[in-house]
Amino acid sequence: MQRILSEALPGITVLGLDDVVEYAEPVEDQPDFEGNALVKAWAGHRATGLPTLADDSGLCVDALNGMPGVLSARWSGQPRSDDRNNLLLLDQLADVPDERRGAEFRCAVAFVHRGADGIDVEHVVEGAMRGRVIRERRGEGGFGYDVVFEADDRPGVTTAELPREDKDAISHRGKALRHVAPIVVEVLGG
Repeated sequence: MQRILSEALPGITVLGLDDVVEYAEPVEDQPDFEGNALVKAWAGHRATGLPTLADDSGLCVDALNGMPGVLSARWSGQPRSDDRNNLLLLDQLADVPDERRGAEFRCAVAFVHRGADGIDVEHVVEGAMRGRVIRERRGEGGFGYDVVFEADDRPGVTTAELPREDKDAISHRGKALRHVAPIVVEVLGG
């Protein structure tokens, strides 16, 4: 968030959960990324009074009817494990031919802030990165399913193998943050 938002609003400081008063993180129980992002943004805004950005994202695989989707982080159960999630996904797709391994990362970013009239306002934007799930894990960067995902915009390498700047340019989260940046600039920089 800091890297991408500072492109639109130089000098902005993005605070994380460790930088604000501790509060109970809400349960992500909504059926879609937008709902979960809003739950988190409203919780942060209510607890701190600060303008709050929150996101929710996941991998949606065509051959699995869009799953794991909002369950991406906990696809293989608790406790959460990227390694187990990736192994389970590769196992579920083992017999799926390469031409049917299409997928996309999706992200919703919610921004909640106090409006000029004193009423709290919410905004939600989305971003997507289309690609496919490969047959083995590759790469050390990123997190989650990055080691098994090749973006259509960068074939031949997983998103875990991309330099951070390249991934920011094409990722679902990067796209969503660039969509919300003008709103943040209007609210904070205007």
